[in-house]
Amino acid sequence: MNALLEVKNINTFYGNNHVLKNISIELARGNLISIIGANGAGKSTLLKTVIGLLKVESGQIHYKDKDISRLAVHEIVRSGISMVPEGRQLFGPLTVMDNLILGTYKDSRTARINNLHESLDIVFSLFPILKKRSKQKAGTLSGGEQQMLAIGRSTMSKPQLLLLDEPSLGLAPLVVHEIMSTLIKLKKRGITLLLVEQNARLALKISDYAYVLDTGKISTEGFCSALLNDEKVIRAYLGHKDRI
Repeated sequence: MNALLEVKNINTFYGNNHVLKNISIELARGNLISIIGANGAGKSTLLKTVIGLLKVESGQIHYKDKDISRLAVHEIVRSGISMVPEGRQLFGPLTVMDNLILGTYKDSRTARINNLHESLDIVFSLFPILKKRSKQKAGTLSGGEQQMLAIGRSTMSKPQLLLLDEPSLGLAPLVVHEIMSTLIKLKKRGITLLLVEQNARLALKISDYAYVLDTGKISTEGFCSALLNDEKVIRAYLGHKDRI
């Protein structure tokens, strides 16, 4: 596997709570990789650890063959990793355009000015509605539009690796389809994606490879075409009718 990111035997704690236990995953360049599992399994903790919001107790995280385990969040973002957090975490009183521009602040002032229009063109090609809403306050957007803005803001920095935490949460089925179609478009642009998603069946359908997280440990992994037919995975995560 041509790995862009390698997580090697990491252990992460919340206080005294040992959340991630010797987790190891690899992300091949240009692939869409999913992390599925029950609530509380540690999926979001894994993303927060990769981006540096939580520090590893032991183990290593290598990005482009460089150990980023002890780097600050802003250093990790500058290296080419971006994250769409659960709950979107937009700046509600600011306009759509202001929120998008904030996504470029990893760059120098000169780079921001030079790259701004190109980055905006990419975002608006993915989400034309954001161009129409560019002067509207982010807090007044619909839930689906806010999720589009959160993804758009994260892509403004031109990441090589994009982490997404529950992007379909609370959205109507048609909007979920649009969001997932956008992830496929981002992959076609050469961005590697690591997706944490509550809808396991949908995640597996659009992903190349997946890891199943169970109480802080990887219980199963494999190509998604195989996992969709794995009886254990079906019983645990896919038994419900496809909602999408």
